[in-house]
Amino acid sequence: MKLSKLIKDLRLMAFLGLIVLAFASAAYALRPLVFRAEKTQEIQRETRKFYAMAEQTQKQLVKQEEIPYEQLLTAFQRYNEWLFDVKQGNLTGPESYAESLFDLTDYGLPDQTFGVINIPKLELKMPLYLGASEENMSAGAAVLSQTSIPIGGINTNSVIAGHRGWQGYDYFKQIELLETGDEVTITNLWGKLTYKVREIKIISPDDIESILIQPGKDMITLLTCHPYASGGKYRYLVYCDRVTEPTNPGGE
Repeated sequence: MKLSKLIKDLRLMAFLGLIVLAFASAAYALRPLVFRAEKTQEIQRETRKFYAMAEQTQKQLVKQEEIPYEQLLTAFQRYNEWLFDVKQGNLTGPESYAESLFDLTDYGLPDQTFGVINIPKLELKMPLYLGASEENMSAGAAVLSQTSIPIGGINTNSVIAGHRGWQGYDYFKQIELLETGDEVTITNLWGKLTYKVREIKIISPDDIESILIQPGKDMITLLTCHPYASGGKYRYLVYCDRVTEPTNPGGE
């Protein structure tokens, strides 16, 4: 009698163990989907928040009121001019990309979100940050330090980096779908800048020359690892030229 009960108890424990294992396996399998959902919500929330703020500042410009965050805009313009004048001499390698050069809260902004990048071909909208730190790259796309701030203007090249997929979110994962003529827009506090893809190039990670300002150009360059899931053996570049008339005080 006791042996029979022991066998039943063991069978019950084994059955319960299988149930627990099944739930644990299911939870593990669903984890990427949970991460993706959380990251998608986070990115969409930050994107909507910035669009709402930018809409208010751009209304002030339309009404020809004072330029919103004028001190910050002036600092960006001077920085871009200085970068070109010194030939980006401080752009020496990956260690210089992440440095934070501007604290946007010092200029009255609520956080470090600079703008929004929109790539319609990829159905991708992400917040944009200054400095390619791990934190900024996790939160969206990031402008490499020692490259131009994307406010428009001749002799500028803003190099914008994005992960090739991370934590279940695509980021720049589908970048190879972009072709010559595809559109990329940057919305900042002072307007929307429109660019079109001109050229695509694959480079080594230490090829600094390929991401420098091109004299006379008003452009951005998208940058990510290549090939996908390769551990970053190469870098994939998408050169984009400005195609619209200047719509903000940063343009020329």
